[in-house]
Amino acid sequence: MARVLIAGCGDIGAAAGRLLVDDGNEVVGLKRNPPSSDGKISYVKKDITNAEEVSGLDTEFDLVICILTPDDRSEQAYRRVFEVGIGNLCRVFSQRQSSARFLFISSTSVYGQMHGEWVDEASVTEPESHTGRIILQAENTVLSQDDGNCIIRFSGIYGRGRSHLLTEVTRGGGVQYRPPYYTNRIHRSDCVAVVRFIAVKMLAGERLEPVYLASDDDPAPKWEVFNYLAGLLGEQVPEKKIMADSAPQNKRCSNRRLKQLGYDFIYNSYRDGYANIV
Repeated sequence: MARVLIAGCGDIGAAAGRLLVDDGNEVVGLKRNPPSSDGKISYVKKDITNAEEVSGLDTEFDLVICILTPDDRSEQAYRRVFEVGIGNLCRVFSQRQSSARFLFISSTSVYGQMHGEWVDEASVTEPESHTGRIILQAENTVLSQDDGNCIIRFSGIYGRGRSHLLTEVTRGGGVQYRPPYYTNRIHRSDCVAVVRFIAVKMLAGERLEPVYLASDDDPAPKWEVFNYLAGLLGEQVPEKKIMADSAPQNKRCSNRRLKQLGYDFIYNSYRDGYANIV
């Protein structure tokens, strides 16, 4: 039985943690405001942005999974969690010479490509947003701790409790049609499964690549996605907006490395995932 600490044990972290408990592991969730009870996960009430609180943390773990969510999208909120918080966690585990490996959940916002390029784990990471830059810095902090640590970069998450795209479709309006604006996403169920998949391999002592990009097989143009969702919802087909050739086209995320490792997606396309939701 391995001991796993999940820092920022929210919706996805708790779901992955319960699966790891089912696998025979002990899982501890670290939260500022933990739930009063959980049938499988035990919780510790601490704020990782508070160095004094973190200094009293038990570090006898085999794996630390960091799935952190800032309070808002401001630069200050992101720095508080991904700079101060991650720094505090890494520092206390390093000072006590813990053998725990870290699995850090990141985002495809670390890529700055905007011309429809395909990106993978070897692509240049030059984010334009402050959020992307801060998350990338956190990645580097985690990877510099130990060469056995690992990063998962999730694209846009949809599924239970994440229906903002459906809301946009019902509002109507125009959507960029040409040039295509590519979108990337992953279903919540796949997020949970990928975290467990990588965690199990790390606990088994497998040597993994430092970074894995987790996004489904279908980085489809935004208009195609909205057109499909409009049909599912019985809404009007979105207006086609023709933009200048120089208009941003976002990027397309490749999941080849993750699939080569053996992960089999539950929802390969937004069509499968949203059909299930609707």
